[in-house]
Amino acid sequence: MSFTLFIQNREIVTPGQLLGEGKLTVATPVTIYSIDGKFFSAVVGLVNIENEKISVIPLEGYYYPKVGDVVIGVISSIGITSWEVDIRAPYPALLYASDFLNRPLNPGRDMISDYLNIGDVVLAKVEVVGRGRAPILTTKGKGFGKVSKGYLIEINPAKVPRVIGKKGSMLQLLIAECKCEITVTQNGRILVDNCPNKDLEEIVILAIRKIEREAHIPGLTDRVKEFIIKEKVRRGLLS
Repeated sequence: MSFTLFIQNREIVTPGQLLGEGKLTVATPVTIYSIDGKFFSAVVGLVNIENEKISVIPLEGYYYPKVGDVVIGVISSIGITSWEVDIRAPYPALLYASDFLNRPLNPGRDMISDYLNIGDVVLAKVEVVGRGRAPILTTKGKGFGKVSKGYLIEINPAKVPRVIGKKGSMLQLLIAECKCEITVTQNGRILVDNCPNKDLEEIVILAIRKIEREAHIPGLTDRVKEFIIKEKVRRGLLS
């Protein structure tokens, strides 16, 4: 073996903690840095070692947009030809009216607030990210645009991978057990919609909160499934 590890898989690490040395393959260069052939964690996070690759999944953190990210935003300000959108990043994003309407805006004829007003919710994709400037969103594409119904949940953006699970396993479990439509976005906002009844909507919301709280504890998928089944029994949805 050409490297040495000083931590165990699924161990919680802190900033500056030595993870290993040698010829390590780092899967998350944002959360792991190296000095003189030694590798250290840059965040409070959960270590994952798989196929001789090491990663640290942050347990706390902000959302930093990347091109292609799907996000749920809230209109925070209205301009003449664009909206400012809160996407839970350190700075607001821009959504141009011409993009949203799929046609040029006529400021003399169109009232931009007739289409989206402050507090309205949109499902969008990050189209442009530039240093020192607001990211630009697009709502072009199937399913994107104004969100008019559903229950919106906010979680720590760092916990999004745990809600999705490996190869989508956790998200598939939630959908299969509760029969809801669930849209998980990279900025930590989750839309729950079209549940068969209020009980199942409440159960899936509680399950997502449980995932957020217990993201660092092994065996999470089994515990979430057990929790959902117990809630169904308690509410008379299962005999």
